[in-house]
Amino acid sequence: MFPDPATSSVEVDGIRVAALPTLIELKLASGLSAGRRLRDLADVQDLIVALELPLDLAESLEASVREEYRRLWSLTRDVHGFQER
Repeated sequence: MFPDPATSSVEVDGIRVAALPTLIELKLASGLSAGRRLRDLADVQDLIVALELPLDLAESLEASVREEYRRLWSLTRDVHGFQER
């Protein structure tokens, strides 16, 4: 089931876009459900690094993708030396 754009988007410079938690949920769900979509998991890793996303963001995500977010967050910490915030 896809999120309702009316409740899961934000306006940026006059354009409606997926809210960050929604984007992360969609990317994680896609990457986990289709082996050919591994780029989506890498995109989440890139977002974690670029935006220095906290581990506790996992708590605001859909339960089915929380563990994968935590796993990717831990991998980025190991590679980039991030500390838990």
